[in-house]
Amino acid sequence: MSAVASNTVITARNLRKAYRSKLALNDTSFDIEAGRIIGLIGPNGAGKTTALKAILGLVPFEGDLKVLGMDPRKQRDELMNDVCFIADVAVLPRWIKVKEAIDFVDGIHPRFDRAKCERFIANTQLNPNLRVREMSKGMIVQLHLALVMAIDAKLLVLDEPTLGLDILYRKQFYQRLLEDYFDEQKTIIITTHQVEEIEHILTDVMFIRDGKIVLTAAMDEVADRYTEVLASADSVEAARALKPIDERSLPFGKTVMLFDGAPREQLAAFGETRNPGLADLFVAIMKGTYA
Repeated sequence: MSAVASNTVITARNLRKAYRSKLALNDTSFDIEAGRIIGLIGPNGAGKTTALKAILGLVPFEGDLKVLGMDPRKQRDELMNDVCFIADVAVLPRWIKVKEAIDFVDGIHPRFDRAKCERFIANTQLNPNLRVREMSKGMIVQLHLALVMAIDAKLLVLDEPTLGLDILYRKQFYQRLLEDYFDEQKTIIITTHQVEEIEHILTDVMFIRDGKIVLTAAMDEVADRYTEVLASADSVEAARALKPIDERSLPFGKTVMLFDGAPREQLAAFGETRNPGLADLFVAIMKGTYA
């Protein structure tokens, strides 16, 4: 059965990529299904961008990788008809005007929706005659986003897509991503350091560290599996006996403990329970106390 027919957009097995003596991908394996929004999250140098470049056919690597049923090393031109990529640095000619950029993409990409692009731009400070050299960094990012998100692609890869935007435009971008772009036929992979801003739109998360995927889970599974307890000073030792994977101190003698798989009913005896934020879970796993 092909990758597309089985509803698997990406199948990666034992990916390996070394830069000199450092392994950026270290026998990395994962699957990504269609119609999902995946957060690929890791510290600097963890292998996030290298993984994305492998998916896009931008870097040589060892191992087996199929994207939309194709090998990105051998079929990149065909693959890019169905894939869009927004890098963390938007590169646009400084002399080009907004309307000229739209005309250019409209002329070369058969799946470009000009009306959708113009709707995106209508919600920004951009105007048709504005040149890139006259724009702030945030405005350049907005133009780049509008151009790429107006292409009807099956896979959208976003590498720090809102870098340079203020918080208002970042929130608008992710809301628009859900409302105007995403559907069950599309798949989105996002890397970002602003984890708190995207966790509400994710369906799945992958944590990567030292070139290896150390956690891959649906967000529903994360909510069921991990529990934070706000333990008072007199219950800390009893809670600690259940082996939390992380803990941190708060003022007034309170301690927040993070548990993996412990029954929430049992944990409730030690204090208030809640679902951990994705950023707190990420920090706990990246500490190396758990993998």
